[in-house]
Amino acid sequence: MPHNAIYPDDNRCREAFNIVEALIERRYGVPVIISDVADPFTGDLDGAEIKIDHDLPAEEALFILVHLFGHTVQWNLSERGRTLGVQQPDPNLSAQRMAELYQYEREAAELSLTLFHDAGIFDFDQWLADFFHCDWSYLVHFYKTAEKRPFKSFWQVGTAALTPMAIPDFTPARWRARWDGVVV
Repeated sequence: MPHNAIYPDDNRCREAFNIVEALIERRYGVPVIISDVADPFTGDLDGAEIKIDHDLPAEEALFILVHLFGHTVQWNLSERGRTLGVQQPDPNLSAQRMAELYQYEREAAELSLTLFHDAGIFDFDQWLADFFHCDWSYLVHFYKTAEKRPFKSFWQVGTAALTPMAIPDFTPARWRARWDGVVV
C-alpha cells in the first residue's frame, strides 16, 4: 500500500489501537480479543465481541478493529445489518443489493470515524477514507467474481472523505460469528 506523509506510522497505529481498544471495551462493553483467527479471516465479530488476528501489522489490525466495531453497532441494531454482513459472492447481485451493501459498509466506516474522534484521534481521517474505499473496491470485485485479489491492489490515495456518524446506543448481544461471511 502506498504510504506518504498523510498516513500515520506503525507506532502511531499501535498507539491509536490501544486507545480505541480501551474505549470500545470501557464505553461500549465489547471485549476485543487478540488471538489466532482462522485463515483467510483477519478478524471476526459476533455482536458481543471483536476478534483480531494476532499476526497482523499494526495498520491492518487498527482498521479491522474500528471497522468491525462499526459492524458490531450495526449488528446490534438491525437484523438487516446481520444479513448484509454475511453476503456471499454472486455475479447476479442486483444494483439495489449493491447499493445496500455500499451503505452498510460506508455506515460502518463513518461509525469508525466517530469512534476515532470520540477517542481524541483526529489524524486518521484520510487514512480511514482510503482504507474504506479500498475495502469497498475489494468487496465489489469479490461479490461479483468470488475472487480474492490482494487487498492492497485496490488502494488509492486521497479518496473522498467520510462523514462522522453518531454512534447510537446499543446493547452488545451475541448473534452469530461471521465465519461463513465476507472478510470486511
